[in-house]
Amino acid sequence: MNKIGIIIGSTRPGRSSKSVADWVFEIAQKRSDAEYQLVDIADYDLPLLDEPVPPSMGQYSKPHTIKWAEKIDELDGFVFVTPEYNHSIPAALKNAIDFIYKEWNNKAAGFVSYGSAGGSRSVEQLRQVMAEIQVADVRAQVMLSLFSDFENFSVFKPDPRHENSVNQMLDQVVKWSGALKAVR
Repeated sequence: MNKIGIIIGSTRPGRSSKSVADWVFEIAQKRSDAEYQLVDIADYDLPLLDEPVPPSMGQYSKPHTIKWAEKIDELDGFVFVTPEYNHSIPAALKNAIDFIYKEWNNKAAGFVSYGSAGGSRSVEQLRQVMAEIQVADVRAQVMLSLFSDFENFSVFKPDPRHENSVNQMLDQVVKWSGALKAVR
C-alpha cells in the first residue's frame, strides 16, 4: 500500500498549516487506498541548509539530515500543506525540500494551499521546485481563502465543498504514487 505523507509546510508560531493538515488527514483517514501520515517539518529542527556537500551527492553528514532523509525516503507520495508568504513558498518548507534530493525522486505530490489568493502563487513556485527534484505534481489542488475559510483570518473553518477537492487531489496523488513505484 502506498504511504502518503501530508507535509506541514510552515514552522511559524501560531501557524494555521497544522490545523489545515489535520483537516486533510481527517479526510484521508476515511479512505482505504493508502496509508496516510502527518509529517511536520517543525519536528526535524532543520537549520538553514548546513550540509557541506550538495544534496544531489547523497552524502549527508548531519543527524538531522539523515533523520529527515529517512522519513521522506519511506514515503511514496506527498501532500504539501502550504501557506503563501509574500507571494511565495515559506522559507522553512523550501529549506526542508532542499536538504535532500534522491529521497524525493520519482514520487508524486499534491498541494493544499491557503492565503489571500488561495495560496496559488506558493503552489506555482512549488511546482517548479518539484520538477527539479523529479517529483510528479498532480493537477488537482485545494486552494483555501483566508477570507472565506478562516474566521478572523486565523481560525480554520473550511467550506464543506473543499472536502470533494481534497478527495480529487488524493485520488491523483495515490494513482501517480503507485505508477511511479515501477520507476523507483
